Amino acid sequence: MVVNRREREVQGIEAVRDISGLEQVDLAILAIPATQCLEAVKELAYQKGTKAFIIISAGFGELTEKGVRMEQDIVDVVNEVGGNLIGPNCIGIINQHYQGVFTTPVPVVKSTGVDLISSSGATAVFIMEAGIPRGLTFNSVFSVGNSAQIGVEEVLEYLDVHFNPETDALVKLLYIEEIREPVKFYKHASSLIRKGCRIAAIKSGGSEAGGRAASSHTGALASPDVVIRALFRKIGILYCSSRNELITVGSIYSYKELKGKNIAVITHAGGSAVMLSDALSNGGLEVPEIKGPEVQDLLDYLHEGSSVSNPIDFLATGTADQLGIIIDYCEHKFDQIDAIVVVFGSPGLFDVSNVYKVLNVKMDVCRKPIYPVLPSIMNAQKEIDYFLSKGRINFPDEVELGVALARIYNSPKLETNFNTLKTEVDTEAIARVLSEAETGYLLPSQVAQLLEAVGIPQASESTVRRPEECAMAAEKIGYPLAMKVVGPVHKTEVKGVALNVYSSQRLHDEFNRLMNIEGAEGVLVQQMLKGHELFIGAKKVENYGPLIMCGLGGIFIEALKDVSSAFAPVSQGEALQMIGRLIGKSLFDGIRGQKAIDKMMFAELVQRVSLLVSKVPQIVELDLNPLIATDEQGIITVDARIRIEQD
Repeated sequence: MVVNRREREVQGIEAVRDISGLEQVDLAILAIPATQCLEAVKELAYQKGTKAFIIISAGFGELTEKGVRMEQDIVDVVNEVGGNLIGPNCIGIINQHYQGVFTTPVPVVKSTGVDLISSSGATAVFIMEAGIPRGLTFNSVFSVGNSAQIGVEEVLEYLDVHFNPETDALVKLLYIEEIREPVKFYKHASSLIRKGCRIAAIKSGGSEAGGRAASSHTGALASPDVVIRALFRKIGILYCSSRNELITVGSIYSYKELKGKNIAVITHAGGSAVMLSDALSNGGLEVPEIKGPEVQDLLDYLHEGSSVSNPIDFLATGTADQLGIIIDYCEHKFDQIDAIVVVFGSPGLFDVSNVYKVLNVKMDVCRKPIYPVLPSIMNAQKEIDYFLSKGRINFPDEVELGVALARIYNSPKLETNFNTLKTEVDTEAIARVLSEAETGYLLPSQVAQLLEAVGIPQASESTVRRPEECAMAAEKIGYPLAMKVVGPVHKTEVKGVALNVYSSQRLHDEFNRLMNIEGAEGVLVQQMLKGHELFIGAKKVENYGPLIMCGLGGIFIEALKDVSSAFAPVSQGEALQMIGRLIGKSLFDGIRGQKAIDKMMFAELVQRVSLLVSKVPQIVELDLNPLIATDEQGIITVDARIRIEQD
């Protein structure tokens, strides 16, 4: 039934003038002014037994604080009757049982399609508009709008709890504007991935300068975008930056899984093959040269001038039969090949339908995945429509495909083994420090005790407050020395560091200088070490937990911002992946005659920091900057700061 004050019939459906004219209502869809929605929801919930609501109307929390309050009032009513609410400010939902949207396009729903969950109704429409012409199909579409009650997290929870591997979509595409409950999001997204699903997502709004007020290097670097990317990596979600990338990734996920890095490119268009090969190679995949006696055998089936070295170019005059033979060779004879990309368009001079028929058959029978690039969306529109009608998806742009394939292949998998670090933790020392410490930055001696409790090596050091203590510390530690003011947070900004102190006279002079700095509480006298400077940090992100970061240390952390991140707990595999994502990762292998940095030891230290912040939830910020990678002693912490919040 339809409620409409002016019309007796709407699109062939009988209309009544007000809600009182309805009998019991299971689901109500509201497309009325926002200011009228609360009263309508009350009347439906209390008088008509309605427990399901979809509010299409806009003009709520996306606009004003008053709109936020209106949303909450509606949610309170829905919760009171034990109901559910989608929206407001959405386009509704589509699934195999219900299609309650009032926009176009309305996709044909297939169980083999993808699930799309979108915070934005318009973006959901744009994704469908771009995906459907390529052949991307949909199992369900959830537009959650302002997520007043049900958001992306709750939809994932529903899909997870009710998951059936025989009938449910194995590909989930997300457009997210806000993650309100990261723990719930993590729980159900990772659960779906463990059940065999693959998830790709866009998270908008990541450019906010969230670390502007942070007092540590780690805090300043932990931007919203860094946090979201780390969360997605932890779960195994592929981060996408645009609608086209999301659609391309979802399309690849809908085909057989790529299990190796060696790609055969079959084409009749040389330029497209070169661009595709570049995109694959730049992303870390291989387009290996094909050699051996089978090469000549295959050439015998092709026109003169064809090339089989890879890319396999069978010329503009190539036939459907030749394409079939080439694919058979890649499938059965070229063992080094893991997947096949077929680039085939049309010059508009002849019918190419036989080519697409052969391609369709081979995609069914071949064990190796085949990705079709069919760029002639005008010249071969009729043939491509036939191809898509068989349930296929087209990749009209070869570079987009190549980039997405590489990103998918190189993306980390969901980590399940976090117990690879075998170490004893001095819990008594940790408890002793926490019992004495107050909210704020810990004293150097307290920092040292916490690091020692989890086995993080530190340079020999002593905090002194009088000249005679300084002289005794120097004699005990040995020259050369580093000296740092204790008290000010950013030592370099107040010129609170003295390096390469070799003599007692300079020791005396620098002690006096440092103690005269405003806010000085003492001087840290420390063993002077030489080597590559590294960095490990941690920041407690509200609602998310401890974020671990690592990279090049010293001034380079601010100058280059070359850091990687992961949420605790961090496994050995994740720590090594963090190192592998650094721009300066080549330093760990040794370049230009320099000695390599012990990658395994650095990964272990990342794990030990992860262990510390997991054991001490009071830690809100931690900086080890720098650690020095020495030739003799391994990687040693020379400067550390830890800030805690006791409550």
